[in-house]
Amino acid sequence: MRTTLLTWSLLLSVAVMLALPSISRAQLTTEDIASRDNMESHVAGYTGHVHDAAYDYRRYCVGCHGEMGDGNGEVAQWLEPPMWPKPRDFQLGIFKCRSTPTGTLPTDDDLFDTIARGLDRSAMPIWNQFTKYQRANLVAYVKHFSPRFVSEKPGTPIVIPPEPEVTPERIKNGREVFARVQCWKCHGVQGMANGPSASTLTDDLGYKIVPFNFTDGTRPKCGDTDRDIYRIFMTGLDGTPMPSFADNIKPDEAWDLVFYLRTFMQQKSKAKEVAKTLSLKPVSANP
Repeated sequence: MRTTLLTWSLLLSVAVMLALPSISRAQLTTEDIASRDNMESHVAGYTGHVHDAAYDYRRYCVGCHGEMGDGNGEVAQWLEPPMWPKPRDFQLGIFKCRSTPTGTLPTDDDLFDTIARGLDRSAMPIWNQFTKYQRANLVAYVKHFSPRFVSEKPGTPIVIPPEPEVTPERIKNGREVFARVQCWKCHGVQGMANGPSASTLTDDLGYKIVPFNFTDGTRPKCGDTDRDIYRIFMTGLDGTPMPSFADNIKPDEAWDLVFYLRTFMQQKSKAKEVAKTLSLKPVSANP
């Protein structure tokens, strides 16, 4: 049995190594990218155009994301911890922060919101100096780097049910979900990003990546409201080891998990207040 598992492990490793070149860089030509100069975005009541974003992209974005949108800007090579992850390769059309199911394209609204929100614990700042029209143009510019936005439509945003009342039972149930789907393996039993798998994680391009630390006061990259955290569970963060749990946990369980994770976080919340009365112990790493 052990020999069989070892054989399969070696075969899987070889398969992954063979697959890496195909996903490492899209390597599109300037002519191919230019062929999508008519790309538009439709968001916040505006129609964004590629040419109208050229100046802003070159002034604010090209240093990290590069002239070709491949994440190889002049600054990218200097980005090291804690400024990981590396800049997004727009040519691949793979995005972490989405309202759409895993594997699908984000909506224009998703890209629009990411530009405004920025990504905590990364070199991607909050671009609040842009007008909505500028952001809409930049969404079109980001899209024009990837042929996926021509051949595919964005996914249909997931439905987030109304947030239920926080109760002791829900927090306890959330603890059980945290243990069952093994969130602790990456995030640690107390949400401190020190699980047994944390030091081994890499993104789809092979760059080292670290899990979110729920205890250090920073915001989750894709939003810090309860609905944002719920959405992260159910869509996953494409391009990273964080999967979608849409097939593994029910909507009620996802809300329970949101409330349990809130007990780790420094921000004030009703979940933290309720948890104080429960004297919950961390989940066991050896169930």
